[in-house]
Amino acid sequence: MKVEDIRAKTDAELEFELKNIKKDLFEARFRASMGTDAKTGRIREMRRTVARITTILHERSMNVRGASSK
Repeated sequence: MKVEDIRAKTDAELEFELKNIKKDLFEARFRASMGTDAKTGRIREMRRTVARITTILHERSMNVRGASSK
């Protein structure tokens, strides 16, 4: 997910998205540990998306870069 797409969403939408991605990440890690899933690149992508969303939510809470809390 691109930063522009993340910034366009409201805080509630981001928190919902974050919850879903974390759940998917848990399941992907579990499948990878069992050896049934070879999509380890997807795990990396999800980790980065979680970091992006968390960063933007934190920026909004601190009012950084003129971001308004929606």
